[in-house]
Amino acid sequence: MSTPDSAPTATPPTPVLSYGPVVLPLPGRPVDLQVRVTAPATGTDLPVVLLSHGHGNSHHLSSLNGYAPLAHPWAASGFAVVQPTHLSSRTLAHLLADAPGAPLFWRSRAEDMTHVLDRLDVIENAVPGLAGRLDHDSVAVAGHSLGGFTASLLLGARLTDPDDGGEVRLLEPRIKQGVLLAAPGRGGDVLNGAMAERAPVFRTLDFSTMTTPALVVAGDRDDSRHFTDMGPAWHADPYHLAPAPKTLLTLFDAEHGLGGIAGYDAAETTDEHPGRVAALARLTSAYLRSAFRPGDSAWRDAQEALTTGPDAFGRVESR
Repeated sequence: MSTPDSAPTATPPTPVLSYGPVVLPLPGRPVDLQVRVTAPATGTDLPVVLLSHGHGNSHHLSSLNGYAPLAHPWAASGFAVVQPTHLSSRTLAHLLADAPGAPLFWRSRAEDMTHVLDRLDVIENAVPGLAGRLDHDSVAVAGHSLGGFTASLLLGARLTDPDDGGEVRLLEPRIKQGVLLAAPGRGGDVLNGAMAERAPVFRTLDFSTMTTPALVVAGDRDDSRHFTDMGPAWHADPYHLAPAPKTLLTLFDAEHGLGGIAGYDAAETTDEHPGRVAALARLTSAYLRSAFRPGDSAWRDAQEALTTGPDAFGRVESR
């Protein structure tokens, strides 16, 4: 059994290939959509994970160049990970500061993932050695922080557009599973922090329609006081307030960076912990493996290894 400060025991590393950018011109989008694809060097029938970056302080982690601590091990576990650079990325701020939808571009972020799925054949054929290796019927979306908000919308959560008052539903039926990483919780009166007025779109977020199965990951020290005084429980809302089936992974001693998932040695990670990141990578990939391949014991095995006993990295509950 690993100790809390060490990476969990794993099988020998699997070579992965990372290719980007694949450039997708889209009419009406102010800049072309660029994506990175990370996949195992060998293997076929690879499920696809769409990974939505957060809105952090770094320039390049909030883009297709971030989240390698998750993208690489997910690919080594047999997934093709597709990472877009959303319009909210700081790498584009100098171009889009005054563009409609700035600075969060919340609707465009979700639409980016639909565009990726619409052009998955183009992406697959653009990456050397990837053609014919994807399982187009096994698609998941994952997102961290603001990316978790994006993923929630694609999984079926709804909200009211703060600009025109219309109901927004961006459910993407081609997405069969979700992984929400430190995602925002409910709207309403609990949003009483300083940032709540600057992000009014969060105020009406409603998980009651988020029917797609998902794993919700929340750190038990992720206290987002700038949005709410609910404490870390706010980030577990997508589990408690959405219809089943849902699973909650609570990571012990984890803050908003969940140990450092946005990038290796990222200075803004307040809770840097390589062992936690490795455990999270294994648990999330195992959840998806067993979800897409019924009978695969990866999820059961990962829980037994990493969420039981005195050295557990977290706890799991499901409904």
